[in-house]
Amino acid sequence: MEEATPEDLRYLAKAIEVAASARANGNHPFGAVLAAGDRVVLRAENTVVTGRDRTGHAEMNLVRLAESELDPGMLPGATLYTSTEPCAMCAGAIYWAGIGRVVFALAETELLQITGTNPANPTLDLPCREVFARGQRPVTVLGPLLTDQAKTVHQGFWAERPGGNRQ
Repeated sequence: MEEATPEDLRYLAKAIEVAASARANGNHPFGAVLAAGDRVVLRAENTVVTGRDRTGHAEMNLVRLAESELDPGMLPGATLYTSTEPCAMCAGAIYWAGIGRVVFALAETELLQITGTNPANPTLDLPCREVFARGQRPVTVLGPLLTDQAKTVHQGFWAERPGGNRQ
């Protein structure tokens, strides 16, 4: 299994910072960054609430930006760093965009322990590795990493939204 590099941990910490920004902006606490070479080229936060779009996950927003702003030839060599393991929808988008590597902090199973049955986050219990394994080209996955740091941005958030309203 691949080991995390210091750069992986640094970029993953940036994704967690973006998740904190999403929360501060009134959205669900999820964030993602795309790195190519030795720099972050894009960042995106969750916009489910403010965008009034249930598909406004951080990874989906990042993929949309990448598709519109970057040369598609750079995506296979890029890494998407995300504060939480991509859901099945986001994993599919990452796969179709051609991004070659994903590094995540909080595992989907751990997110489910935090959110419970909160209707604002009806978790699909399907690890991204399983989604990617069904594809015809490989996507490297590394995670969970920095779990305690990733959990911090969720502290108290889901309890504040017992009805799951989108505001």
